[in-house]
Amino acid sequence: MIAEELEKKIREALDKLNISVEEISLEHPTELSHGDYSTNAALVAAKESGKNPKELAEEIVKNIESGENISKVEVAGPGFINFYLSNKFFAESIKEILSSGENWGRNKSLSGKKIIVEYTDPNPFKEFHIGHLMSNAVGESISRLMEFSGAVVKRANYEGDVGLHVAKAAWGLSKAGGDTSSIKALGEAYANGAASYEEDESAKKEIDEINKVIYGSSDSEINKLYESGRTTSLKYFEEIYGKLGTKFDYYFFESEVGDKGKEIVEENKNIFEESDGAVVYRGEEEGLHTRVFINSQGLPTYETKELGLAFIKRDECPVRENSWEEAKKTEPFPYDLSFVITGNEIVGYFKVLLSALSKIAPELSEKTVHIPHGMMRLQTGKMSSRTGDVITGEALLNEVEGRVKDKMKDSGVELNEETSEQVSVGAVKYSVLRQSSHKDIIFDLEKSLSFEGDSGPYLQYTNARALSVLAKSNKEEKVSDDVEASILEKLLYRFPEVVERATELNEPHYVTTYLTELAGAFNSWYGNVHILDGTEDEGHKLALTRAVSETLKNGLWVLGIKAPERM
Repeated sequence: MIAEELEKKIREALDKLNISVEEISLEHPTELSHGDYSTNAALVAAKESGKNPKELAEEIVKNIESGENISKVEVAGPGFINFYLSNKFFAESIKEILSSGENWGRNKSLSGKKIIVEYTDPNPFKEFHIGHLMSNAVGESISRLMEFSGAVVKRANYEGDVGLHVAKAAWGLSKAGGDTSSIKALGEAYANGAASYEEDESAKKEIDEINKVIYGSSDSEINKLYESGRTTSLKYFEEIYGKLGTKFDYYFFESEVGDKGKEIVEENKNIFEESDGAVVYRGEEEGLHTRVFINSQGLPTYETKELGLAFIKRDECPVRENSWEEAKKTEPFPYDLSFVITGNEIVGYFKVLLSALSKIAPELSEKTVHIPHGMMRLQTGKMSSRTGDVITGEALLNEVEGRVKDKMKDSGVELNEETSEQVSVGAVKYSVLRQSSHKDIIFDLEKSLSFEGDSGPYLQYTNARALSVLAKSNKEEKVSDDVEASILEKLLYRFPEVVERATELNEPHYVTTYLTELAGAFNSWYGNVHILDGTEDEGHKLALTRAVSETLKNGLWVLGIKAPERM
């Protein structure tokens, strides 16, 4: 990258002045008129050498060897050094984009790494809610960033098919005639069971007993309800995964990891202790809190199941053709890192889990990284599946898709079903990924569908506009070294840097911010420049348009958003 070349030149200049610094910071000035890169190296070095920062900056500039990629270097302010890149550099970067195509922006920073990314994690017998949409959007994009950076990535989904929520649903089903044919029926049964558990002591006892029965598979009637409801849930989830563009490599289930986790806890009595009939982990010495790992009924808690999951990920990683089918033995996936993406409400719990894991299998703890994300809320606030007052992920996607069709129809455009779905999914995913993932978001339906900027449809439409221009011309796309670089050239070459930073920090919002700025620059350029004008420069303008489309398309792919060719 050009940044590495500039850093090398700065170090060589400092060496000539017998000055050394540990790190050299290079940033893009906010104003393009201030150059393409700026460094505070002189300010940092001046503190160590005792020299005047501005005078030192001028000395550094004098000792920087010029090259064909640099048109000008100048001192600014109290000692900043600004670099202006050459038209030749920008022309070559456009040529690189055109020749790289779908590989444009990729890097090898994670080459050779094997990574598992676990995300989405819905619970059978409950509806797929908007929080799962957020987890899926974040997890899928982080997976793609890592793939784009050279890693071998396996996607994992951990689904809670046992536990008190299942017992509540099973109880509700038994009272309502056992209809397990739809996710709606399962959701209603769960809501009824959850309410009765809180309000009716006899129902609570029955549900607690059903919870034990499900763990032990000891009641044929409950088993039938359980298996039928579980299959209905998992098939429903698969439909949503398909719409969202996610294909999981591994499906893990709580019912399959609990025994392993319980065995691990019981084998490490020096780490856990008994307390009031339960088995707990004391985390106070590490500034954490005490968590129950085996409850007083002898059942494993979420924490214990997570322990079992960590070992199964390492030792087994069984595969399934579909999530509801039997697992098949396969070779373990010897991963270097295991990322677990969940809502930030379990940050404290996960710290306790990693603390316990570090004492049982430190190598597993070191490889496990928890990435928490915020909550998605609508204007009416956070929704609760316990009360039945829940906005499902499917309902939100359907609502957005309906509004997409209406919006386009009002503009005189009829979208086919495939494109409508792609635009609606893009609107939701962009809304999630447009800001740092640890923050809560309030989903604004109207803003998510805006074609005026800062939305998924805006990026998709900009790409479709660029492709439409290219389709209207028969002229060759040809880059010229003589054309003065525009704001587009000055943004396009930054894409690989943005991808690398987003990957390093596990923050897709750097990509959304960049793409929105690029789309805005292209639309402004499009409005002020006649592209298909028949002049000698038309080939260069077409090449520039193609480069914008390739960058938008690759960036959208990283975000898990489709790029329709027509809108």
